[in-house]
Amino acid sequence: MMLNNDQTQILEALMAKKVNETSFTWREIFDTAVEVGLTEGKATTFANKFPKVKRGVYNLSAVVTPLNPNANVTPMPQAAPVASAPAPVTPVGKVQSTSSDEIYIPEKEPTFVQWGHFSDLKKVVSSKMFYPTYIAGLSGNGKTFMVEQVCARLNREFVRVQITPETDEDDLIGGFRLINGETVFAKGPVIKAMEAGAILLIDEIDRGSNKLMCLQGVLEGKPVLIKKTGEVVSPAPGFNILATANTKGKGDDAGRFISATIIDEAFLERFTVTIEQPYPTAVTEKKIVMNHMSKFGSIDEEFADMMIKWSVAIRKTFEDGGVDEIVSTRRLCHIVQTFSIFNNRKKAIEMCVNRFDEDTRSAFIDLYEKIDAGEDLGLVDSANTEVFDTEVAF
Repeated sequence: MMLNNDQTQILEALMAKKVNETSFTWREIFDTAVEVGLTEGKATTFANKFPKVKRGVYNLSAVVTPLNPNANVTPMPQAAPVASAPAPVTPVGKVQSTSSDEIYIPEKEPTFVQWGHFSDLKKVVSSKMFYPTYIAGLSGNGKTFMVEQVCARLNREFVRVQITPETDEDDLIGGFRLINGETVFAKGPVIKAMEAGAILLIDEIDRGSNKLMCLQGVLEGKPVLIKKTGEVVSPAPGFNILATANTKGKGDDAGRFISATIIDEAFLERFTVTIEQPYPTAVTEKKIVMNHMSKFGSIDEEFADMMIKWSVAIRKTFEDGGVDEIVSTRRLCHIVQTFSIFNNRKKAIEMCVNRFDEDTRSAFIDLYEKIDAGEDLGLVDSANTEVFDTEVAF
């Protein structure tokens, strides 16, 4: 690689920071480039020039060695022209991990309650058609869990990719890795899912950058060219893509999901349908809470009823603009688990709302105390009620 003066300064600065080292994280390369004076765009381009030896780590030996001939460097072997031996696939079965590059059949979770769009998603997956589906909804309402449990009940292979702002083509399609002292091409989770005819879940897709555009061809259900090897991979029968997000890809002006990005319209257009998932109804949510109480050995139906009234009152006030935060179904399950440890209702509530700002936390606790005291908040008082007619004042 021919280096200009700026790039030479970057490498010299890196070598000064880590003597006799040739492997650096992407962030170390990027930050050093910015320190030297490159713009963030040029720093990003420069950091991406080098071969990745493992997730987030790049090897600069090809250019560092000439700069520092005394460095203890082993020259990198030449990569095979074609990825002849991809990393072994974990056998399908009782795999507990949900890592991004592991194919497995999820286990049926006894706490799961079928509700909302479960039947629709089950039909989509059962069809074995290529039918990219975008699932949007507020955090903690069971989007990812529902997709996983659809696959569990249909005995379908499942691959989950967790998207972050730094997710790139190497993470998704594949890239060169240093394995047993050799540089080889390792196929990424997207390619593995295509070859296996699995369900690919792209989780929190609205957290990604424009680097996700490398998936446009995949979203069309067409064969994909792996540019680094020249191999063309065709999707096996049954392959499909489901994506989850907190937004519909238009960003979040309300500021709740500050890392949500605006997704390119051409990219979004490749999803056949968009499903909006709300929070469960009161009846369904009580079943979920009771299932978790059973799981943790802390059955308390009275407490479950109070939690449901509390959460629904908060959500209604949130929708009406009275509060800026919300209590999710996931947080109710956290409260159940905390209650099973401390056996104290109020303490469980207090500990699980500590993440909110002080005003919100105090308002949520005050509301719970009113419900605990039996005050009439204007809610239709029934354990099986799904509609709450009156706005609750905090």
